[in-house]
Amino acid sequence: MATANKVSVIPCGAMTADLTWLLLKPGRSITDRKHKDSPAPWVDVPTHCVLVETDEGKLLWDTSCPRDWEERWGPTGLQEFFPYDKVSEEEYLDSRLNQMGVGLDEIDYVVLSHLHFDHAGNAQMFKNTGAKLVCHQREKEFAFGFDGLFTGAHLKTDYEGLEFETVSGDTELLPGVTLIETPGHTVGCMSMRVDLPDTGTMIFTSDAVYMGESYGPPTVPAAIVNNLEDFYASVEKLRGIEQQTGATMVFGHDAEQIHQLRTAPEGYYT
Repeated sequence: MATANKVSVIPCGAMTADLTWLLLKPGRSITDRKHKDSPAPWVDVPTHCVLVETDEGKLLWDTSCPRDWEERWGPTGLQEFFPYDKVSEEEYLDSRLNQMGVGLDEIDYVVLSHLHFDHAGNAQMFKNTGAKLVCHQREKEFAFGFDGLFTGAHLKTDYEGLEFETVSGDTELLPGVTLIETPGHTVGCMSMRVDLPDTGTMIFTSDAVYMGESYGPPTVPAAIVNNLEDFYASVEKLRGIEQQTGATMVFGHDAEQIHQLRTAPEGYYT
Protein backbone atom coordinates (compact mmCIF):
# COMPACT_ATOMS: atom_id res chain seq x y z
CA MET A 1 0.00 0.00 0.00
CA ALA A 2 1.30 3.44 -0.93
CA THR A 3 1.95 5.80 1.94
CA ALA A 4 2.66 9.46 2.46
CA ASN A 5 5.87 10.50 4.21
CA LYS A 6 4.90 13.13 6.76
CA VAL A 7 1.87 14.96 8.13
CA SER A 8 2.02 18.30 9.95
CA VAL A 9 -1.10 19.53 11.70
CA ILE A 10 -0.96 23.34 11.60
CA PRO A 11 -2.94 25.08 14.38
CA CYS A 12 -4.17 28.52 13.33
CA GLY A 13 -5.74 29.91 16.49
CA ALA A 14 -9.47 29.85 17.13
CA MET A 15 -12.74 31.50 16.45
CA THR A 16 -15.21 31.66 19.30
CA ALA A 17 -18.90 30.85 19.00
CA ASP A 18 -22.03 29.70 20.72
CA LEU A 19 -21.68 25.95 21.28
CA THR A 20 -25.13 25.42 19.74
CA TRP A 21 -23.68 26.07 16.27
CA LEU A 22 -21.47 22.99 16.74
CA LEU A 23 -23.70 20.72 18.77
CA LEU A 24 -27.50 20.68 18.55
CA LYS A 25 -28.89 19.63 21.88
CA PRO A 26 -32.29 20.42 23.42
CA GLY A 27 -32.71 23.61 25.38
CA ARG A 28 -30.14 25.71 23.55
CA SER A 29 -30.65 28.81 21.45
CA ILE A 30 -28.01 30.58 19.39
CA THR A 31 -26.64 33.93 20.60
CA ASP A 32 -24.27 36.51 19.14
CA ARG A 33 -21.06 37.76 20.82
CA LYS A 34 -22.88 40.58 22.61
CA HIS A 35 -24.83 37.96 24.56
CA LYS A 36 -22.20 35.27 24.87
CA ASP A 37 -22.80 34.62 28.59
CA SER A 38 -26.41 33.46 28.23
CA PRO A 39 -28.00 31.00 27.75
CA ALA A 40 -25.47 28.68 26.12
CA PRO A 41 -21.72 28.85 26.68
CA TRP A 42 -19.41 30.35 24.11
CA VAL A 43 -16.53 28.06 23.28
CA ASP A 44 -13.28 28.06 21.36
CA VAL A 45 -13.63 26.87 17.76
CA PRO A 46 -10.06 26.04 16.73
CA THR A 47 -9.09 26.13 13.09
CA HIS A 48 -6.27 24.11 11.57
CA CYS A 49 -4.67 23.19 8.26
CA VAL A 50 -2.67 20.09 7.37
CA LEU A 51 0.52 19.79 5.31
CA VAL A 52 1.04 16.34 3.76
CA GLU A 53 4.40 15.50 2.22
CA THR A 54 4.68 12.67 -0.31
CA ASP A 55 7.16 11.45 -2.92
CA GLU A 56 5.02 13.15 -5.55
CA GLY A 57 4.56 16.53 -3.92
CA LYS A 58 3.29 18.57 -0.99
CA LEU A 59 -0.41 19.03 -0.27
CA LEU A 60 -2.01 21.68 1.94
CA TRP A 61 -5.41 20.72 3.31
CA ASP A 62 -7.59 23.81 3.94
CA THR A 63 -6.40 27.38 4.46
CA SER A 64 -8.10 28.57 7.69
CA CYS A 65 -9.38 32.12 8.27
CA PRO A 66 -8.01 35.35 6.77
CA ARG A 67 -6.22 38.15 8.60
CA ASP A 68 -8.88 40.66 7.49
CA TRP A 69 -11.71 38.49 8.82
CA GLU A 70 -13.69 41.27 10.50
CA GLU A 71 -13.76 43.44 7.38
CA ARG A 72 -14.19 40.60 4.89
CA TRP A 73 -16.96 38.93 6.81
CA GLY A 74 -18.74 42.24 7.47
CA PRO A 75 -21.32 41.90 4.67
CA THR A 76 -22.29 38.43 5.93
CA GLY A 77 -22.72 39.15 9.64
CA LEU A 78 -20.68 36.03 10.41
CA GLN A 79 -18.11 38.07 12.34
CA GLU A 80 -20.73 38.54 15.07
CA PHE A 81 -21.28 34.82 15.53
CA PHE A 82 -17.83 33.39 14.71
CA PRO A 83 -15.27 36.09 15.59
CA TYR A 84 -11.71 34.95 14.83
CA ASP A 85 -10.59 36.58 18.04
CA LYS A 86 -8.28 34.00 19.60
CA VAL A 87 -5.40 34.16 17.15
CA SER A 88 -1.92 35.59 17.60
CA GLU A 89 0.39 36.94 14.92
CA GLU A 90 2.33 33.67 14.88
CA GLU A 91 -0.83 31.60 14.35
CA TYR A 92 -2.00 33.02 11.02
CA LEU A 93 -1.42 30.55 8.20
CA ASP A 94 1.31 32.54 6.44
CA SER A 95 3.20 32.90 9.73
CA ARG A 96 2.89 29.18 10.41
CA LEU A 97 4.26 28.25 7.00
CA ASN A 98 7.18 30.65 7.52
CA GLN A 99 7.92 29.02 10.89
CA MET A 100 7.93 25.64 9.16
CA GLY A 101 10.27 26.90 6.44
CA VAL A 102 7.72 26.10 3.74
CA GLY A 103 7.45 28.56 0.86
CA LEU A 104 4.14 29.02 -0.94
CA ASP A 105 5.84 27.94 -4.17
CA GLU A 106 6.75 24.59 -2.58
CA ILE A 107 3.11 23.56 -2.22
CA ASP A 108 1.88 21.53 -5.18
CA TYR A 109 -1.77 21.06 -4.18
CA VAL A 110 -4.14 23.13 -2.06
CA VAL A 111 -7.17 20.98 -1.31
CA LEU A 112 -10.23 22.69 0.14
CA SER A 113 -12.44 20.33 2.13
CA HIS A 114 -15.24 22.77 1.28
CA LEU A 115 -15.43 26.47 0.51
CA HIS A 116 -16.76 27.94 3.75
CA PHE A 117 -15.20 31.14 5.07
CA ASP A 118 -13.11 29.41 7.75
CA HIS A 119 -11.61 26.81 5.39
CA ALA A 120 -11.09 28.78 2.18
CA GLY A 121 -10.17 32.05 3.88
CA ASN A 122 -6.59 32.13 2.58
CA ALA A 123 -7.11 30.45 -0.78
CA GLN A 124 -6.25 33.70 -2.59
CA MET A 125 -2.74 33.42 -1.13
CA PHE A 126 -2.05 30.71 -3.72
CA LYS A 127 -3.41 32.52 -6.78
CA ASN A 128 -0.09 32.96 -8.56
CA THR A 129 2.00 30.22 -6.97
CA GLY A 130 1.49 27.36 -9.41
CA ALA A 131 -0.31 25.25 -6.81
CA LYS A 132 -3.28 23.26 -8.08
CA LEU A 133 -6.41 24.20 -6.16
CA VAL A 134 -8.76 21.24 -5.68
CA CYS A 135 -12.32 20.91 -4.38
CA HIS A 136 -15.28 18.64 -5.00
CA GLN A 137 -17.20 19.16 -8.24
CA ARG A 138 -20.52 19.73 -6.46
CA GLU A 139 -18.89 22.19 -4.06
CA LYS A 140 -17.52 24.23 -6.95
CA GLU A 141 -20.85 24.23 -8.76
CA PHE A 142 -22.67 25.46 -5.67
CA ALA A 143 -20.07 27.97 -4.48
CA PHE A 144 -19.78 29.70 -7.85
CA GLY A 145 -23.42 29.24 -8.83
CA PHE A 146 -25.47 31.26 -6.36
CA ASP A 147 -26.46 34.90 -6.88
CA GLY A 148 -24.89 37.65 -4.80
CA LEU A 149 -21.75 37.87 -2.69
CA PHE A 150 -22.51 35.21 -0.09
CA THR A 151 -24.96 32.58 1.03
CA GLY A 152 -24.70 31.00 4.45
CA ALA A 153 -20.98 30.51 5.13
CA HIS A 154 -19.94 30.61 1.46
CA LEU A 155 -18.32 33.96 0.65
CA LYS A 156 -17.22 34.51 -2.93
CA THR A 157 -14.50 36.97 -1.87
CA ASP A 158 -12.55 33.95 -0.59
CA TYR A 159 -12.35 32.12 -3.90
CA GLU A 160 -13.54 34.29 -6.79
CA GLY A 161 -11.04 34.52 -9.64
CA LEU A 162 -9.36 31.24 -8.69
CA GLU A 163 -9.24 28.18 -10.92
CA PHE A 164 -10.18 24.89 -9.29
CA GLU A 165 -9.61 21.36 -10.40
CA THR A 166 -12.37 19.11 -9.14
CA VAL A 167 -12.85 15.55 -7.96
CA SER A 168 -15.94 13.38 -7.54
CA GLY A 169 -16.25 10.26 -5.45
CA ASP A 170 -13.41 8.98 -3.28
CA THR A 171 -10.16 9.93 -5.02
CA GLU A 172 -6.55 8.96 -4.37
CA LEU A 173 -4.80 12.23 -5.18
CA LEU A 174 -1.24 11.42 -4.10
CA PRO A 175 0.48 8.32 -2.70
CA GLY A 176 -1.20 7.56 0.61
CA VAL A 177 -3.65 10.48 0.30
CA THR A 178 -7.30 9.80 -0.46
CA LEU A 179 -10.03 12.45 -0.57
CA ILE A 180 -13.25 11.02 0.85
CA GLU A 181 -16.65 12.23 -0.31
CA THR A 182 -18.56 13.18 2.88
CA PRO A 183 -21.44 15.52 1.98
CA GLY A 184 -23.99 16.77 4.46
CA HIS A 185 -22.34 19.79 6.01
CA THR A 186 -22.17 21.18 2.47
CA VAL A 187 -23.08 19.54 -0.83
CA GLY A 188 -19.43 18.86 -1.61
CA CYS A 189 -17.75 18.53 1.77
CA MET A 190 -14.77 16.15 1.77
CA SER A 191 -12.65 14.45 4.41
CA MET A 192 -9.07 13.26 3.90
CA ARG A 193 -7.46 9.90 4.63
CA VAL A 194 -3.68 9.78 4.95
CA ASP A 195 -1.82 6.48 5.31
CA LEU A 196 1.59 6.77 6.99
CA PRO A 197 4.31 4.13 7.52
CA ASP A 198 4.68 4.66 11.28
CA THR A 199 1.42 6.26 12.46
CA GLY A 200 -0.89 4.25 10.25
CA THR A 201 -4.09 5.81 8.98
CA MET A 202 -5.21 9.31 9.91
CA ILE A 203 -8.59 10.72 8.91
CA PHE A 204 -9.10 14.47 8.84
CA THR A 205 -12.86 14.91 8.96
CA SER A 206 -13.10 18.66 8.36
CA ASP A 207 -16.69 19.68 9.09
CA ALA A 208 -18.15 16.29 8.28
CA VAL A 209 -17.57 15.86 12.04
CA TYR A 210 -16.99 18.98 14.12
CA MET A 211 -15.66 17.31 17.27
CA GLY A 212 -15.51 14.12 19.28
CA GLU A 213 -18.79 14.86 21.04
CA SER A 214 -20.43 15.15 17.61
CA TYR A 215 -18.97 11.81 16.49
CA GLY A 216 -20.47 9.77 19.31
CA PRO A 217 -22.02 7.33 19.04
CA PRO A 218 -24.69 8.53 19.03
CA THR A 219 -23.91 11.11 16.36
CA VAL A 220 -25.02 14.64 17.27
CA PRO A 221 -25.57 17.04 14.35
CA ALA A 222 -24.64 20.70 14.16
CA ALA A 223 -26.75 23.72 13.32
CA ILE A 224 -25.01 24.20 9.98
CA VAL A 225 -25.94 21.12 7.96
CA ASN A 226 -27.04 21.28 4.34
CA ASN A 227 -28.57 17.80 4.28
CA LEU A 228 -29.14 15.88 7.49
CA GLU A 229 -29.54 12.48 5.83
CA ASP A 230 -26.25 12.91 3.98
CA PHE A 231 -24.59 14.12 7.18
CA TYR A 232 -25.48 10.96 9.11
CA ALA A 233 -24.47 8.73 6.18
CA SER A 234 -21.08 10.48 5.90
CA VAL A 235 -20.36 10.09 9.62
CA GLU A 236 -21.09 6.37 9.43
CA LYS A 237 -18.95 6.08 6.31
CA LEU A 238 -16.03 7.57 8.22
CA ARG A 239 -16.75 5.35 11.22
CA GLY A 240 -16.58 2.32 8.94
CA ILE A 241 -13.14 3.36 7.66
CA GLU A 242 -11.97 4.00 11.21
CA GLN A 243 -13.10 0.57 12.36
CA GLN A 244 -11.49 -1.11 9.36
CA THR A 245 -8.14 0.67 9.64
CA GLY A 246 -7.84 1.70 13.30
CA ALA A 247 -7.49 5.27 12.07
CA THR A 248 -6.67 8.27 14.21
CA MET A 249 -9.63 10.63 13.79
CA VAL A 250 -8.85 14.34 13.66
CA PHE A 251 -12.02 16.39 13.92
CA GLY A 252 -12.68 19.73 12.28
CA HIS A 253 -13.04 22.05 15.29
CA ASP A 254 -12.40 20.12 18.51
CA ALA A 255 -11.11 22.52 21.18
CA GLU A 256 -9.74 19.73 23.38
CA GLN A 257 -8.27 17.49 20.70
CA ILE A 258 -6.16 20.17 19.02
CA HIS A 259 -4.08 20.41 22.20
CA GLN A 260 -3.56 16.65 22.32
CA LEU A 261 -2.12 16.36 18.82
CA ARG A 262 1.48 16.78 17.73
CA THR A 263 1.28 20.13 16.01
CA ALA A 264 3.54 22.26 13.81
CA PRO A 265 5.96 23.82 13.72
CA GLU A 266 7.68 21.35 16.09
CA GLY A 267 5.46 18.28 15.92
CA TYR A 268 4.51 15.97 13.04
CA TYR A 269 3.49 12.43 12.16
CA THR A 270 5.34 9.90 9.97
